[in-house]
Amino acid sequence: MTQRIPIKDIVNNKDNSVTLAGWVNTRRDHGKLIFLDLRDRTGIVQLVISQKNNPELYKSAQDIKDEWVIEVSGMVKERPDNMKNPQLETGLFEIPVAQLKILSKAETLPFSVNTDGYDISEDLRLKYRYLDLRRPRMVELLKIKDAYKAEISSFLRKKGFMHIDTPILTKSTPEGARDFLVPSRNYPSKFYALPQSPQQYKQLLMVAGVEKYFQFARCFRDEDLRQDRLLEFEQIDIEMSFVDQEDVLKLIEELVIYVSENVLGKKIQDKPFPRFSYEESIKKFKTDRPDLRKNPDDSSVLAYTWVTDFPMFEKSQDGTINPAHHPFTAIQDKDIQKLDDKKEVLNIKAKQYDLALNGSEVFGGSIRTHQSDILQKVFEVLGHTKNEIEKKFGHLLEAFSYGVPPHGGIAASDRWLMVMLGERSIREVFAFPTTGTGRAAIMDAPSDVDSEQLRQLGLKIVKASKKK
Repeated sequence: MTQRIPIKDIVNNKDNSVTLAGWVNTRRDHGKLIFLDLRDRTGIVQLVISQKNNPELYKSAQDIKDEWVIEVSGMVKERPDNMKNPQLETGLFEIPVAQLKILSKAETLPFSVNTDGYDISEDLRLKYRYLDLRRPRMVELLKIKDAYKAEISSFLRKKGFMHIDTPILTKSTPEGARDFLVPSRNYPSKFYALPQSPQQYKQLLMVAGVEKYFQFARCFRDEDLRQDRLLEFEQIDIEMSFVDQEDVLKLIEELVIYVSENVLGKKIQDKPFPRFSYEESIKKFKTDRPDLRKNPDDSSVLAYTWVTDFPMFEKSQDGTINPAHHPFTAIQDKDIQKLDDKKEVLNIKAKQYDLALNGSEVFGGSIRTHQSDILQKVFEVLGHTKNEIEKKFGHLLEAFSYGVPPHGGIAASDRWLMVMLGERSIREVFAFPTTGTGRAAIMDAPSDVDSEQLRQLGLKIVKASKKK
């Protein structure tokens, strides 16, 4: 292919011959002139094909339809004054086509990619997500997310954080949601689990002396779905050593202000962010993720709120005690002695903090328990026997026996970006999300697997019994 330039660069190539390639966005016939709007990732430009100037090329262009992929060459010319489009970045110029090559043809698309797409069924959009991503709004979202991640990385690296990836194949441990399990061929009847979060690995990095870590971590949780929740998602994951709660809140508030204002150009209602304890928030707002916007209909304003001092434990409907956040959350110093009193455990407060934005939780984190004896007591309160504790968490307790610093962290999923941008669903800010019913629509997964694969894994499909 001849060396092409991005469409946006034509503005710097007036009266120069250029080669462009992309998709036909629209086609307009005007007698002896054909106008094609050519689209690539960077923009749109008007092409002009004249029967008078190039009859053979005009004839070959008669069959071109929307979404065909073509390559063209021609001189960048300024449009006549009455045809200039100042609303378009490239709208002052056009390309009279001198050469044209059809690279591939396209069937009629199942939907238009020239609208915002909100009026199209989400299931249909996700089935043809590779087409849905062609629409300008989705292209812009991909660009925004790329810049968002790059700027977060730059910000944290300047603060001394290292980007470190943690494993996807890990161990099933109770962390609050159901695990996705992966059978092992080499270890029959044994399973890996996909991580609900990198919680234990990032704590082990603190044991290793990394001190400041972050990553954009893939997380997997087999839980009920909502507009702001996915089975597989990505979160900004941050952990640091030798810090207390105030250190974490100060860092994240600085990061959030920078991303909101400088990266996305949004207005923040209150700085510094208001703070409420969990009890205050529930009493005043009836929720632990209050919406403090003066005008809740104004989606362009961001109202951030810190909520702190959450309960450490909660009681489920069946009477069992569960962690309100996760078992590795540190207990407030004044409440540690309550671990020994069964009547007091539900009154224990944790060193946990959430950041709410416009009524949604966008960041969540805590200072971690780094003392093995206290962590062991927490597991016992949660109903684990000593054998279970050793089996499920022995690796972590052993690591803590070799010298572990006080540490804490926080994480934010793509829900933060969704709320900042005022999108209706987290699936809008994810390139290939699962559907609202948990299916990978393009690949039609989950799906059946070959019986030979099951045999190699030592598995057999047993029909689930119906609930009575």
